[in-house]
Amino acid sequence: MKHLLAAAAATITLAASSVAMAQPTVPPSKWGPNDEIGAANYLTPALALEAARLVKTGKTYSLGITVNTSTPAYPPRNCQIYVVQPGQAGTSAGLGPTKTTYNDDILNCWVGIGSQLDGLGHIGVGDTYFNGNKWNEIGQMGGLKKLGTHNIPPMVTRGVLLDMAAYYGVDVVKEGTAFNTKEIEEAARRQGVTIRQGDVVLFHTGWLSLIDKDPKRYGSVEPGLGRDGARYLVSKGVVAVGADTWGLEPIPFEQGAGVFEVHQILLPLSGTYILENMNTAELAKDKAWEFMFVLGQNKYQGAVQSMINPVAIR
Repeated sequence: MKHLLAAAAATITLAASSVAMAQPTVPPSKWGPNDEIGAANYLTPALALEAARLVKTGKTYSLGITVNTSTPAYPPRNCQIYVVQPGQAGTSAGLGPTKTTYNDDILNCWVGIGSQLDGLGHIGVGDTYFNGNKWNEIGQMGGLKKLGTHNIPPMVTRGVLLDMAAYYGVDVVKEGTAFNTKEIEEAARRQGVTIRQGDVVLFHTGWLSLIDKDPKRYGSVEPGLGRDGARYLVSKGVVAVGADTWGLEPIPFEQGAGVFEVHQILLPLSGTYILENMNTAELAKDKAWEFMFVLGQNKYQGAVQSMINPVAIR
């Protein structure tokens, strides 16, 4: 597993050595100097009510994937579960007169693995993170002092799926393909949907279908959201952007792009959340272009990311 994504690291190193550009400046949040939740400020009870009105059939879709020891992840991330019977001599002995037995489990796991939410403390520009927070002021081994994912309110809002595989007329979009404003607007127009403030926008590329049959390719390169596309979605006021890929943006990176520059545009520069490894296949199959999106992340204080299993309801 530890060598699975060596190709990704090599690609990123090559990009870093070949790009020369000015370092962007992290702006103050438009929601004020104390803001720690960024685009989640767009979420309102009214948006939740509007999203609920999209539910016509009651069909639910699990957008999370199952994680195991072989799940591709950005190195050196990995995950292991241990099932134990603490304090029990054996499964037949039990506790008390009714011989109660129980199992517990322990996770030895990086949080940024599988289906995940990237919080605003995940990516910075140099030592500066969202809303001008400096790493030496918020960063500590026991959890972030600010920008932790426990601050994020429940995301209950309208979700929009853009089927980029259908847009390009393929089952799986080719690695390195970047979709930007033109492609996003055209895909939305073909599907008859509009992107609104407060939405969660997901992209279906078919890439997740490679996770079992070609995990090395899955985890080393990918198609994804380009820089212009990221700025476009920020201008629309979306809360989060996600895809059925491990890193959201195209790898190899766009020509002239910085290393994970789309992450920088979304997280530190605008406070827009990222959702990775989203299981969008069933939504695409049903042509479910808009739906009620529901996410309540784990609330580990000071966490940078969160493993998630959002639910789409239509």
